[in-house]
Amino acid sequence: MGSSLSNLNDGTNGLAMGPGLGDIPESCVACVFMYLTPPEICNLAGLNRSFRGAASSDSVWEKKLPANYQDLLDLLPPERYHSLSKKDIFAVLSRPIPFDDDNKELWIDRVTGRVCMAISARGMAITGIEDRRYWNWIPTEESRFHVVAYLQQIWWFEVDGTVRFHLPPGIYSLSFRIHLGRFTKRLGRRVCHFEHTHGWDLKPVRFSLSTSDGQDASCEYYLDDVERHEALKQHKRGCWIDYRVGEFIVSGSEPSTEIQWSMKQIDCTHSKGGLCVDSVFINPIGDVKEHTKTPKAFDSFKV
Repeated sequence: MGSSLSNLNDGTNGLAMGPGLGDIPESCVACVFMYLTPPEICNLAGLNRSFRGAASSDSVWEKKLPANYQDLLDLLPPERYHSLSKKDIFAVLSRPIPFDDDNKELWIDRVTGRVCMAISARGMAITGIEDRRYWNWIPTEESRFHVVAYLQQIWWFEVDGTVRFHLPPGIYSLSFRIHLGRFTKRLGRRVCHFEHTHGWDLKPVRFSLSTSDGQDASCEYYLDDVERHEALKQHKRGCWIDYRVGEFIVSGSEPSTEIQWSMKQIDCTHSKGGLCVDSVFINPIGDVKEHTKTPKAFDSFKV
């Protein structure tokens, strides 16, 4: 059995055996790799010389990169990517690329090659953020940006953000990453404090997004409906929760797409507090051709 597997990989066949993997031309292997994901290509690269050569081919990795990958490279110093192969460029772009004073990041997904984005709380406009009576910045390793905004108490709660970039064509979703309660570490253990957490069960928080080409979406969530969450076995206090705002479509990289979003609860009949705001994520979820809805057919909903 061991001898047979060895022959299959290196193409050294016995007299009674037919062609093996080692006999497949590198160009044919490259054609197959066009239909595989980058992790699958890397896993097969060790089979033999033909597979290894195809797995390093620029023609293969050019197909795995987004069509406008140069826009991502433009955020880097030229020496970071000068003279690199397409495979190495893919590796560089699959790591976070900071921009806008390191408050925003772009990268490509290692499986799909699609562009993802994250925006820190520091990269957004937060009402009252400069007043320590209301907000504080908390350093933490639980955030990819190493800091989150913590709300102690406020009457007018509003967080707004915007970004403009040449996103590749596709369908994208936008979500807020939020945490009820303040967390610390004590004797190596994570401890959550909820003494400031209040007001999120009285009225819903409204989330919305809009794009420069007229698309929009909105939704509402009760962030701390304890009874309902316990009935549904959804324990949201003390956990990071991604609140999905909606979807939007990018038909082409030119012109660039501007996305605006907000999270607000501005009913001044009650105060609210005890909330951490980490970031906003913009993630690709599909191709334009897979989408059956029109760009403006997003309905509001309430949870």
